Amino acid sequence: MYLEERSKNSIGRAAIAALGFVLQIVWIMFQVYKIQDYYPITAGITKAIAILVVLRIYGRHTKSDIKIPWMVLLLVFPVAGLILYILFQGDASLYFTKRKFRNIVGKIGNNLESDNELLDEISKEDLGLYGQSYYISKVGGYPAYKGCQIEYHKDADIGIEAQKRELKKAKSFIFMEYHAIEDSVSFRDIEDILEEKVKEGVDVRILYDDIGSIGFIGKSFRKRLAEKGIKCLVFNPMLPLLNVFMNNRDHRKITVIDGKVAFTGGYNIADRYFNIGSPYGYWKDTGVMIRGRATDSFTVMFLKMWYAIEPSYMEKEDIKDYINLADESYSENGGVVQPYGENPLKEELLAENVYLNMAKNAKKYLYIMTPYLLIDDATNDELVLAAKRGVDVRIITPGIPDKKLIYKMTRSYYNALARGGVKIYEYTPGFMHAKQYVCDDSVAVVGTINMDYRSLYLHFENGVLMYNMGEIFKIKEDFDEVLSESEEVTNDYLNDKRSLTKRVIQCLLRFFAPLL
Repeated sequence: MYLEERSKNSIGRAAIAALGFVLQIVWIMFQVYKIQDYYPITAGITKAIAILVVLRIYGRHTKSDIKIPWMVLLLVFPVAGLILYILFQGDASLYFTKRKFRNIVGKIGNNLESDNELLDEISKEDLGLYGQSYYISKVGGYPAYKGCQIEYHKDADIGIEAQKRELKKAKSFIFMEYHAIEDSVSFRDIEDILEEKVKEGVDVRILYDDIGSIGFIGKSFRKRLAEKGIKCLVFNPMLPLLNVFMNNRDHRKITVIDGKVAFTGGYNIADRYFNIGSPYGYWKDTGVMIRGRATDSFTVMFLKMWYAIEPSYMEKEDIKDYINLADESYSENGGVVQPYGENPLKEELLAENVYLNMAKNAKKYLYIMTPYLLIDDATNDELVLAAKRGVDVRIITPGIPDKKLIYKMTRSYYNALARGGVKIYEYTPGFMHAKQYVCDDSVAVVGTINMDYRSLYLHFENGVLMYNMGEIFKIKEDFDEVLSESEEVTNDYLNDKRSLTKRVIQCLLRFFAPLL
């Protein structure tokens, strides 16, 4: 009964916000057309403005995949195009949000120092990886670490059980940041642990994305946590108001414990991720546990987001008290660990470029798991070029989709990849939600970053680059196991036997994919 009421409240709130959002757009369009009826000259002015915006878009240093759909929309439907462009792409609308994030960095600094000696060491072993690591460190601001330990979890339920064990050991602080939290079985177990930890004096903080948790959390959730002493903030609350920042969501999945242990991966804290009532067959998700100094990067990511939502905390605490706490070195692991975060308010496409660099540097094989495959020309070309170099490139997508329209769009990309030599597999048992790459038995990335426009351009994301870590072999073994359970569909897309209608529909879906 409670779950039903919670779901109804959340869905009702989402419906009201969506309705308010749509009504405002319709009202603005109605007013513009009304003015054009009274003053015909304004129609010409609107078209002229649309053309100027098109020229501005054309001159921007961004990818043509993003530019062209907006340019077409503006030229064909000037009024609707201008309103939607200002809403979803307007830099001016994001000015204050960007300034707030810049102010946080200005006040607290980056606090993550690049290890130049380690970069020099990497350059002597592998120049390709050196370039990747240097890029993440110098451009992204996330250093590489040695002396850390990685534990790969091939299923979300394995990961969450490890998480619970580590949460019970917390002595100082627990930071949790998730796109979606569901107020049901999976979270209640964790909540009980967190409640006990608060009683022991542990600082417990939870941050979740509002839209990601719609339908999962009722209005009493934060109140209940607050009564238990658990600090809880919501990222970018959904309001029935036009707001360009509403399109940017917090898609990260992070848990940090005492600055010594961290968890990340593809799973949120909601039942379906642990195959409790999953409607999409077996839900495949993965994650990693990290011990050592690399946890500092996750701590800084979390605190920057926390301070952005509640700046008053910056006045009360020093971020340096939460980092450099993992003094233990796991010398048996000679590999490199490099966590990183994607910030859509910056122009640098860090997450996408990390993926592109892996494709460029691949020599023997490159295996990919992703729930969605909505890629730009640059990614398509790099994957195809790798295959043409003789690299065994394989992509695993879901066999059972969670979003039918996105699934159709995902499949629309198969043909070009298959014809270029990339092998495509669909995970027969159910829904593939893992987001990870593995390459040449030496490099891997596990994280939250889907191969779609929203993850690569619009969301706050995070990932972990691993180099020469023993767990990479376990990641490869998991890929091999998943491949054995999946159906290869490459040959189905080698020869384009689609009907004309289907081809036209898929072309349109791909054309407007950057806008979705």
